[in-house]
Amino acid sequence: MTFKTILTAAALTMASAAGAFAMCADKEHAMSCGEGMTYDADSRSCVSKTTS
Repeated sequence: MTFKTILTAAALTMASAAGAFAMCADKEHAMSCGEGMTYDADSRSCVSKTTS
């Protein structure tokens, strides 16, 4: 392989990896909690549901 071919392949690989990372970086992922638990946005964790 020539140096230009290796350099082009490396550049294309880096560009696709950077694009994939940028696409996922601004997304928020849904949090799911187990049965009897609910998501608390303040603590950013699952907490037990309380009945009043």
